[in-house]
Amino acid sequence: MVRTTLLIFLFAVVAPLASAEKKKKRPAPVVSPLITEQRNVTFRIQAPHADKVSVSGEMSDQPLELTRGDDGIWSGTLEAVPAGIYGYSFSIDGVKTVDPGNPNLKPMRSPRTSILHLPGDHAYDFKEVPHGTVHGHAYHSSAIDRFRELKVYTPPGYEAGDENYPLLVLQHGHSDSYATWVTYGKAHWILDNLIAEEKAKPMIVVMLDGHPIPESYGDGRMPENTEELRKDLMEHVLPMIESTYRVKEGRTNRAIAGLSMGGLHALSIGFQELESFATIGSFSGAIPDSGVMEKALASPEETNAKLDLLWIACGKKDFLLEENENLIGSLTESGILHEWHLTEGGHQWSVWRDYLTDFAPRLFP
Repeated sequence: MVRTTLLIFLFAVVAPLASAEKKKKRPAPVVSPLITEQRNVTFRIQAPHADKVSVSGEMSDQPLELTRGDDGIWSGTLEAVPAGIYGYSFSIDGVKTVDPGNPNLKPMRSPRTSILHLPGDHAYDFKEVPHGTVHGHAYHSSAIDRFRELKVYTPPGYEAGDENYPLLVLQHGHSDSYATWVTYGKAHWILDNLIAEEKAKPMIVVMLDGHPIPESYGDGRMPENTEELRKDLMEHVLPMIESTYRVKEGRTNRAIAGLSMGGLHALSIGFQELESFATIGSFSGAIPDSGVMEKALASPEETNAKLDLLWIACGKKDFLLEENENLIGSLTESGILHEWHLTEGGHQWSVWRDYLTDFAPRLFP
């Protein structure tokens, strides 16, 4: 009897507590950014103890100072932001951070940038056209004895057909990763749209991690890093891709390109491996030491015979412009055939998306 009474008492006490616990609601998450039909963009972040909060990014020339509300949520609005893809970050009392209310993050070695995508009618926007597939691969590189990851794009209709396709190796910049060309550069949508418009040939694209040596993050020009990437690509990745995917044979069906540090990799590897690549593209690329291209520059007739296309572009406000102009001078003096595109803009993704849009239609004629 005593035992039964005790159980009834405990139930009477605990049940209401459990019920009250169930009724407790989690605090509503702070959603950011909020976007209106007029493309007014409101950025929000909860930082009740902060003294100063701002947001800065590619969508504005100046940081936007936010205002703190009584609930500890800071907010601020940019009006009529043009359609585009922008990277942005919060600064909380001088500390740069991602937007915790936005799940769309730019893949980086040191993540600190969120993505704001305001759809429009650009080559990099999602459109109602046939779409390809982005594949992820994890592998142990026997060539350099390291665990690695990469992404592969296959064009629309690949899975349903039996056709073989040419191959583009497309490399990222120093601060980014093998995933950035897809997540932030929208390379797959650019190619989908170009292929749908019959402006570019269907192709397979492989995107490697450009930092096989972890210490190279901080020194993207490390020759040792470029050499490990070359070995990984030539001795492991290309054989793996050729055995896994339907890739056309022959050097004329191979191209290598990249932006910034990836441009350095494309120039370095491309000129060393002219028996494997007939096309090289450099988007605002860092320029390798002269010794890397010395053999090619010294034998212009042989180099020109092997190159279908050497495509180099840089923006007028890019900090690497002088290096690129010096390279163009060396190529011209040596008689190496090339295309030089001096464009508006600086060292930024809005420029590089356009470069891929212009470069891809030139591939594999």
